[in-house]
Amino acid sequence: MRGIVFNGETAEIRTDVEVRDPGPNEVWVRVAAAGVCHSDVSVINGTIPWPAPSLMGHEGAGVVERVGAEVSRVKVGDHVVIATLANCGMCKWCNTGKPGWCRASIGNRTEPFTVGGVAAGNFAATSSFAEVTVVKEIQAIPIPKDIPLTSACLIACGVVTGLGSVFNRANVTPGQTAAVFGAGGVGLSVIQALRIKGAGRIIAVDTVPAKGKLAIQLGATDFVNAAEVDAVAAIHELLPYTPTQTVGPFGAGGVDWSFECVGVAPVTAAAVEVLDWGGTCVQVGQAAPTATYAMPIAHFTQVERSIVGSRAGGVRPQYDVPMIVDLYQRGLFDLDSMVSKTYPMESFFEVVDDMHHGRLARGVLVF
Repeated sequence: MRGIVFNGETAEIRTDVEVRDPGPNEVWVRVAAAGVCHSDVSVINGTIPWPAPSLMGHEGAGVVERVGAEVSRVKVGDHVVIATLANCGMCKWCNTGKPGWCRASIGNRTEPFTVGGVAAGNFAATSSFAEVTVVKEIQAIPIPKDIPLTSACLIACGVVTGLGSVFNRANVTPGQTAAVFGAGGVGLSVIQALRIKGAGRIIAVDTVPAKGKLAIQLGATDFVNAAEVDAVAAIHELLPYTPTQTVGPFGAGGVDWSFECVGVAPVTAAAVEVLDWGGTCVQVGQAAPTATYAMPIAHFTQVERSIVGSRAGGVRPQYDVPMIVDLYQRGLFDLDSMVSKTYPMESFFEVVDDMHHGRLARGVLVF
């Protein structure tokens, strides 16, 4: 079968990929659609260190093709979103609504594939850039068959990460203000979640002016083009300390919440700098493991700002995925508009180029 393989230096499309049989608690999923995320590109460029060879992809949806002997939650023919969180389902974290803290969900790379007869690993417990993948039963979340799989695949990573960062990792109340740094798939999901939560001012920030239109369409009230203006200054001008003073003591003025969806240290610094007193920055973007930044400690201790980490939006797959599907079906969350373009697997590098030049909210591979 076909698959996109990280060979240690780049990605290559191979036709000699095989996948092992599902274990007792595993399922085979024939992947129908897979979103291409910046994390996939980060593996290729070394930002995310990952062993090779590995089958790439982690944002997928498809149809269950085979099930293990002990599988009871899904059946052959079910349409599913493939969650990246391969948690155990039994530990204290799984049973207290924090499966992202499950020790079994990190560092769990296995080698269910072969490429040219050589053992190959998975990526993010998913490998959605393969025509068929094998995952734990707990990762396969059934969805209605009338949901387009090209839209549903976005739920697996970008949407749960963005929406979950608002719903699970923040406590946004109606009327509060927010700035969202990065208007790609994750940032647009943050924006939609903020709209659902009733945020009063939602400021989208990106360096690509064309992304502003979709951001506004999905719920942003303002768009700041960070390629042309100082985003921090622009946000303080939109929400000044007083009508006559843009920035007050300890950086007062700005937003109640900021969401960093890029994974770049200077952007995180900016996302903290735009916080009003008592504000919180939610770090959503995946940075390089060694990335750091410096901020004045007094800006936290004196006025009680906070920084909160977000791993995949604190996702609880078995609860959050059906919730997002329900929001979509009720017209409250727009998945379809976030799919900028679909591509065949062979056009993977075209997707990457379009991402690099800011042409996409999300590009989706169809198999």
